[in-house]
Amino acid sequence: MKRWKKIVLGVLAALLLAGGTFCVPTVWGTPWFIEHFYMRVFVKFALEHPMLLSSMRLLEPAGITFHNDDLDDFSVEGEERGLALAEDALATLRRYDRAGLDDPLSYDVLEWFLEDQVASQRYAFHSYPVNQLSGFQSALPDFMINTHQLDTAASADDYVTRVSKFGVAFDQTLEGLRYREARGVAPPRFVMTRVLAEMREFIAPAPTEHVLYTHFAEGATALVDAGELDAGARDELLARLASELETTVYPAYTRMIEHYAALEPTASEDDGAWKLPDGAAFYTSRLRSFTTTDMSAEEIHALGRSEVSRIQGEMKEILTAQGYDVTDFGGAMQALNKEPRFLYPDTDEGRAKILADYQAILDEIDAGMDEFFSLRPRVGVSVERVPEFKQATAPGAYYNPAPLDGSKPGIFYANLRSVEEIPKFGMRTLAYHEGIPGHHFQITIARELEGVPFFRKVIPFTAYVEGWALYAERVAAEHGFQDDPFDRLGFLSAELFRAVRLVVDTGIHDKRWTRERAIDYMLASTGMPKSDVVAEIERYIVNPGQACAYKIGQLKLLELRARARAALGERFDIRDFHAVVLRSGALPLTLLERVVDEWIAAGGGAPA
Repeated sequence: MKRWKKIVLGVLAALLLAGGTFCVPTVWGTPWFIEHFYMRVFVKFALEHPMLLSSMRLLEPAGITFHNDDLDDFSVEGEERGLALAEDALATLRRYDRAGLDDPLSYDVLEWFLEDQVASQRYAFHSYPVNQLSGFQSALPDFMINTHQLDTAASADDYVTRVSKFGVAFDQTLEGLRYREARGVAPPRFVMTRVLAEMREFIAPAPTEHVLYTHFAEGATALVDAGELDAGARDELLARLASELETTVYPAYTRMIEHYAALEPTASEDDGAWKLPDGAAFYTSRLRSFTTTDMSAEEIHALGRSEVSRIQGEMKEILTAQGYDVTDFGGAMQALNKEPRFLYPDTDEGRAKILADYQAILDEIDAGMDEFFSLRPRVGVSVERVPEFKQATAPGAYYNPAPLDGSKPGIFYANLRSVEEIPKFGMRTLAYHEGIPGHHFQITIARELEGVPFFRKVIPFTAYVEGWALYAERVAAEHGFQDDPFDRLGFLSAELFRAVRLVVDTGIHDKRWTRERAIDYMLASTGMPKSDVVAEIERYIVNPGQACAYKIGQLKLLELRARARAALGERFDIRDFHAVVLRSGALPLTLLERVVDEWIAAGGGAPA
């Protein structure tokens, strides 16, 4: 029955996405038109990931909500189905004649993505699904709180149904962990220690005091007040939820705790990808996936050291001009970070002021964007704090895109675990990176693009996405939004941080640096608070290669901008350059370079 349900729902989804141009080969066989094939690839993938469908809210405007009571399949079999889907899609794509296509760029984007997926298949289980950064154990409740929308009586029932499936999801994940462990893939000991502490704390409250319960109670009561849900139905749902927490969720976490508690005493303390089976080749594969280049670990390491030296030089000039002794650069920055004039009060009021000031920074730059951007997103961005249950191991900030139906804004999450990690002079740069003109700006514009296949609106290429956000920091600085010398230090500190990442990521995974050596290098090179440094280094350990994408993407964008300015001379307009970069959605850097070069060859100007 479940299989036939998926087929029927797949047809419905295909009809919706095809906008009335549906035909049978869109779902079965080889579609006659490549546009239908593009749509089919997305539909097949999305039907395997109901949580993704919920986050996008692509089908809800048409009244299709079948997916909102289900969780993804986290089993080994589910992961293998995804790999087979990529393999099949690549084979089908290559049956089309690229030379005869009106839009060869879309073909090339999908081919690059699928080729990379297929080439990486041998390392599909070289990962740590349960980790301290964004592991399954925290991502699942985070999804329920921040993504599952409570806006109808049906959505409230779906929430409880989804929570009732936590047990199956945890057992599937445990199966995947054991599968990896049997093949020599397990996280270092510190990861187990971190997640054990997190999970034990997560199930410590009584069920009716748990965040999954209190969040739902607040949302369900709001539905009652709005006349969308009967009070008696709410109380029944709350009783069901409390029961599911006690009989399903808590035992599921307990099983995961028992698994890692048994492994922790004898776990490896080696940190790098080199320790995994065929680890060097795995890391090379990761670098290519994230940077979309063929740069070697050695080249990236050398680039990082060069950039660190350059950026530190400029920072030392500013510090010296402000009267600081830079003999010990890291020490000088640590002292600056702790100066009371740059810190907020360590109170609830102080934290609320941080969020308000971040929003004010975004509102200010949003009002001045027309000078250097002709494209603007239609959906806004708001600032919220990282949920407290995950803030201890979460990064300092991150961005969640707005759903496609525009029912919520994009959200810039700021981690408020320690006010000492948020010096005022660093706030502008962080807001520009996560919000405007960074992630929110670029991702929302991509999702609002017209005239491109749907996959182009959502496909992820880290070097482009993170490179753009880092480039956006510089654009803001270049256009007068960081004229204060300390704000300039904040901008340079953020750029230095990304340059240091090139050194420590390759150091850990290629040069066999220990966690402690990487921490010491980042502390001395940046002067960041130690708690921040530890969280960052531990992030790179569980996600090899990802941190290298930022600087490499930024440098490519700066290179292309300089090339365009030199070639076009007085015809160069920064707004046109930004439009060319943004209007294609995320691209591998090689394809982005081709797009910009073609624009230059055509004489520049506003893109059509």
